[in-house]
Amino acid sequence: MTIRRYLLVALVAFAAALAAVLFARMWIAPQPRVESEIHALLHEKLTLDAAQEQRIHTLEAAFAIRREALEAEMRADNARLAQAIAAEHGYGPQVAQAVDRTHHVMGALQKETLQHIFAMRAVLRPDQAAQFDSAVVKALTQPAGR
Repeated sequence: MTIRRYLLVALVAFAAALAAVLFARMWIAPQPRVESEIHALLHEKLTLDAAQEQRIHTLEAAFAIRREALEAEMRADNARLAQAIAAEHGYGPQVAQAVDRTHHVMGALQKETLQHIFAMRAVLRPDQAAQFDSAVVKALTQPAGR
């Protein structure tokens, strides 16, 4: 093959890869996080009064700070896990310790997320809480990708 053909093949391959990425980003979106679905329900479907809006806004702001801190811990734990894997080249004590640490932080995030959800639920009227409960159950039980 000549250099022109190699360039043409490379250009076509690049264009195909770019098209695949664009298609995936447009048509195959990731599942929204449970919290996102719950917040959409709170702000778009339930009719909250001004006091409820303010209390929920305060809860959301506090949780956003805590969630970011825990997510930063998880990123740091992932870096430590990568270092342990590079050092041990297998499932050794450093890797096991890094995995346990990651699981601990992930569990803390899950617990704090649930506490946040229940704190928001406590702000709602009984009729709103029933809709909220249904949305939480649906978000947690629907199959991935639906």
